[in-house]
Amino acid sequence: MTSVVLVDDQELIRAGLRVMLEAHGVEVLGEAADGRAGVDLVRRARPDVCLMDLRMPGLDGIEATRLLVAEGTTTRILVLTTYDLDELVHAALRSGAAGFLLKSTPVARLVDGIDVVASGDALLAPSLTRRLIEQHLAAPSPGRAAAFTTGLTDREREVLELVGRGLSNDEIAAELFVSHATVKSHVNHVFAKLGVTSRVQAVVLCYEHGLVVPGRA
Repeated sequence: MTSVVLVDDQELIRAGLRVMLEAHGVEVLGEAADGRAGVDLVRRARPDVCLMDLRMPGLDGIEATRLLVAEGTTTRILVLTTYDLDELVHAALRSGAAGFLLKSTPVARLVDGIDVVASGDALLAPSLTRRLIEQHLAAPSPGRAAAFTTGLTDREREVLELVGRGLSNDEIAAELFVSHATVKSHVNHVFAKLGVTSRVQAVVLCYEHGLVVPGRA
């Protein structure tokens, strides 16, 4: 059974999430009403996934996520927000969140998303991710893509570009005619070389450095 904690400053939101998630077989280990309490709860309960709101009093969800990721938590942070085009979402992705969903997401899809994130993958809705990044990133300067990928092999750069376009490992394997295990190995090597911990961070970097061009598939 996948375990989660809920970090949201609205008690009614937390109560509703708890009821819905438990009805779908998700174990809720605890709740917190702000980022600081959320960080402490994650450290104590060590859930598989933390559902993290962004706008909270005191320590917000961005800083809470940054703290947890920086200290090497094994808990995956899934942002659950009202804002689908908010600069706060982009900041949360850069801080190391494993993905994000909107609070309007149907509960069945939320449960699936929790399982995806808990399994170690990133929860990326490619069109929404591209929209967010295109809204909040300036156009990269010429040559940044080349400098960004220095140290990667040609195959690793190719894999990274496909990650940046929002493809899953299975989709990359089909695109390159290689096995899922081979793609996973390449992705792990790329992440280690770039110093990123999640697929979402890699996508953001691809846009920042021009490896993936906004508005182009």
